Amino acid sequence: MNLMDVLSKSGPRKRKRRVGRGESSGRGKTSGRGHKGAKSRSGWGGMLAHEGGQMPLMRRLPKRGFNNARFRREYAILNVQDLEKHFEEGGEVSLEAAKGLGISKKRESLLKILGKGELSKKLTVKANRFSATAREKIEAAGGTVVELS
Repeated sequence: MNLMDVLSKSGPRKRKRRVGRGESSGRGKTSGRGHKGAKSRSGWGGMLAHEGGQMPLMRRLPKRGFNNARFRREYAILNVQDLEKHFEEGGEVSLEAAKGLGISKKRESLLKILGKGELSKKLTVKANRFSATAREKIEAAGGTVVELS
């Protein structure tokens, strides 16, 4: 294989077809759009779900169910093992501290602590929710639990 086989002279991009440049070009006059009708006009794109007067599929299907997405609360979830791994002895655990360490996402506004793993450090944990096992493990390690409203 040679370098001249890899690099073509025409370049990586194909040239745009120039339409409407005289009848002898083969793409003159109507520029390949035919005569009359919506497709011949500029700006025609058609509505995405338009079905030519037929009732569109999204309007034919029944609307059922319930969606609570607008009112859903996004919790940042931390396990007890995460507290053991990322926080120092006697430190304070909060949502801001977790975001600062990069272990929770920016968009989450509430913090929940779950009980997976073991904890040997004494920590002050401020969160919105605690599982029963997480609460037990934090208090057994000598830490304090502060439940935020």
